[in-house]
Amino acid sequence: MDICLISTGEGTHIRPASIHGMLWLQTHFENEHWAALASNEVKLPNEDIKNLACDAKEAGLSLNYLPILSIAAKF
Repeated sequence: MDICLISTGEGTHIRPASIHGMLWLQTHFENEHWAALASNEVKLPNEDIKNLACDAKEAGLSLNYLPILSIAAKF
């Protein structure tokens, strides 16, 4: 897996999971965003994620998409 996409109610977090994923993301984001990408702090609207995922798949990257998760309270 090169990039993990984690869905939330407000958008989707991008988490690079390999060096190939991070390098590919760097070609799609400006230098000032690279630290945030590496720190898993980037969240994009779902429509932008669809375009990004399509481009990444065409480039041969493997993606893992996690739908909205809910965390239950500890019992």
